[in-house]
Amino acid sequence: MEEDVAEIQTVCSSVSAAVPRTPNTELKKLLFFKVYKIRWFVLLVLCLLNCSNATLWLTFAPVADQSAKFLGASLEEVNWLSLVYMVVAIPLSFGTTWMLDTLGLRTTLILGAWLNMFGALLRFVGASIYTGHDSTVRYLLVMLGQTLGALAQPFIIFTPTKMAALWFPDQQRATANMIASMSNALGILLASILSPVIADTPARIPDLLLVYAVPACIICFLATLGIRSSTPPTPPSASAESSGSEPFLQGIKLLLTNKAYLVLLLCFGSGIAVFTCFSTLLEQILCVQGYTNTFAGVCSALFIVFGIVGAAVLGIYVDKTKKFIEATKVNMSFTALSCIAFSVVSLMQEQKVAVAVVCSLFGFFGFSIYPVFMELAVECSYPVGEATSAGLVFVSGQVQSVIYIILLQALTKRLADSPLSTCGDAVLSWRVPMMVLAGLCTFFSCCYVIFFHTRYRRLEAEQQAVYGTKQGKVSTPSDNAPSVILS
Repeated sequence: MEEDVAEIQTVCSSVSAAVPRTPNTELKKLLFFKVYKIRWFVLLVLCLLNCSNATLWLTFAPVADQSAKFLGASLEEVNWLSLVYMVVAIPLSFGTTWMLDTLGLRTTLILGAWLNMFGALLRFVGASIYTGHDSTVRYLLVMLGQTLGALAQPFIIFTPTKMAALWFPDQQRATANMIASMSNALGILLASILSPVIADTPARIPDLLLVYAVPACIICFLATLGIRSSTPPTPPSASAESSGSEPFLQGIKLLLTNKAYLVLLLCFGSGIAVFTCFSTLLEQILCVQGYTNTFAGVCSALFIVFGIVGAAVLGIYVDKTKKFIEATKVNMSFTALSCIAFSVVSLMQEQKVAVAVVCSLFGFFGFSIYPVFMELAVECSYPVGEATSAGLVFVSGQVQSVIYIILLQALTKRLADSPLSTCGDAVLSWRVPMMVLAGLCTFFSCCYVIFFHTRYRRLEAEQQAVYGTKQGKVSTPSDNAPSVILS
C-alpha cells in the first residue's frame, strides 16, 4: 500500500513539474485579443489624408477647359496633371510596399503627409506668384506640385489594408478597409463638386488650389503629432502577429506563382483603369453632347456617393459572411453591364436623367468593390504582407490606367461641327473610345467570373492558430470566435 502511495506521489510530482507555473502567454494572446480606441484616430487620419490626396489628383479634371486657359496648355497637357499620378506610382510602388512592410505604418504615413502638403503648397505658389507672360513656367510649377502629390499617393493608398490588419479585429477588418479606401472616393467627390463651383472662370484657379492646400497642411500636422506608433501594444487578431512575415522579395515570388492572385491582379487592375478613365475624362466626354461642367460634376458625385453606399453595404455583408468571391463576382457582372450602358447614354443629347442613373449604378456596383477586392487580394496571397499583395494590384491598375487613357485619347476624332458642345475650342468624338472601354470592361469581368477561384488563406491560418487545426470551412466571426477586449 505504501508503495502505491509513493508511486502516485511520484507521478503527481512529475506532472506538477511538467505544468508551467506561469500562464502560457502565447495561448493567452490567441484566446484574448485586445483592441484600443486609438485605432479610430489612426483610421481618421488615414481617411483625411487619403481624401486630401484624391482632391489634389483630380483638381483639374472637372474644370479642364478653365485649367487649360489659365495654364496656357492644351487639354492633353491638362490630362497629364492627372496622369502623372499613375506614371509616378508605377516605379515608386515597389519601394513603398517594402517601406510599409519593413519600416512600418507610422513612418510611411508621415512621409506621405509631408509630400502631400508640399505638393499642395507648390501648386498654389506656382499658380499665384508667377504673373509673367510665359505660361510654360506656370504649368511646370503646377506639374511639379502634382508630381509631389503623386509621390505621396502610394504611401497613402497602399495603407488601408495594412492598417486594418494591424489595428482592427477580424470582424471589423473589411469595414475599416472600406472606410479608409472610400475616403479616397470622398476626395474625388469633393473635387468633382468644388472645382466647378469655385473655378467658374480661369482666373479663379489659384483660389481653388488654396482651398485644397489648407486641409493638406492641417492633416500633415495631425499625422506627424498624432500617430505615435505603427502598431498597437497588443495585436487585435492572430494574423496581425505575423503580418508581413514573408520577406519582400520572397513575397513577390510567391505572388507571381499564385494563379488566383494573377487573375485578380489583371482583372481588378483593369477595373481600376476603367474607373480612372471615368473620373479623368468624364467632363470631356459629356461636354460634346452639350452637358455643362456642373452636370458632369453632379454625375461624378452620384457615381461616388452611390459607390460609397454600395461599399458600406458590401463591407458589412462581407465582414459578417466572409463571402468575398461571391460578392465580387456578382458586382463585376453588373459593373460590365453598367459600363456598356454608360458607353451608350453618354453619346446621347438631352438625356440628363438617363446619364445620371447610369452613373449612379456604375458607382454602386463597380466602385463599391474596391475595398473588398483589396481584402480578397490579402486572403488569396497570405502569408505575403498586406502592403505587397495590395500594392501590386494597385500598380497593375496604374499601368493599365496609363495605357487606357492614352489609347482612348488616340482613338478620338476632332469634330468639325457640334452645335450643342460646351467644350470650348477642342471638340472630340468619343464614340469609338467609349465602345472600346465597354469592351475591355466586359472582357476582364468575364475572365474574373470564370477563372478566379481561391481559398481564404488568412482566415484559415487564423482558425488554425486559434483552434490548433484547420476548420472544414471558414466560419463567420460569430462562430466560435475568440474573445476581443475593447479598450
